[in-house]
Amino acid sequence: MNDIPLALPTLVGERTRLREWRPEDVGVVQEAAGDSLIPLVTTVPHTAGEAEALAFIGRQHDRLDSGAGYAFAIADGNDSAVGHIGLFFAGGARASVGYWIAPSHRRRGYALDALLTLTTWATGLENLDRVELYIEPGNQGSWRVAELAGYEREALLRAWKRIGGDPRDMYMYTRLTERALASSARS
Repeated sequence: MNDIPLALPTLVGERTRLREWRPEDVGVVQEAAGDSLIPLVTTVPHTAGEAEALAFIGRQHDRLDSGAGYAFAIADGNDSAVGHIGLFFAGGARASVGYWIAPSHRRRGYALDALLTLTTWATGLENLDRVELYIEPGNQGSWRVAELAGYEREALLRAWKRIGGDPRDMYMYTRLTERALASSARS
């Protein structure tokens, strides 16, 4: 699917707006850089410097330009960035989703709304059958968001990813498109 030129849509949910990353979003990236987990599992820099935060924003545009996937800033009702969500192609008709919310904006429903909004859009993409999430078992907030968004836990993947140099287990959550569900039912 990633050989097709991509265009980043603006997606509107009930509480959030998923839009392109902008230079004025640098503050939320700097805040995320200070989180204990976000820089370990994402490309958010480990330092809160402005140049590093702007480089992160540039990389989000590169993902679209390279065909790797879609990277959105999660914006609140005032169009201020509060986090990040992305849909990245994993080969075949699969894609994975990753998301984070800056610490000062958590527990306001932004992650759930952003995941629901992105998933509704993604499962309508013609060449996509499956959307996956990989979440550490200890990240209860994130896997609760996934479950509330209709994702099903399929597996515990042992030593799936190295985080901070250590192998970590991950839960794999999935949402299938209607086409994939119908095909699976016929099998």
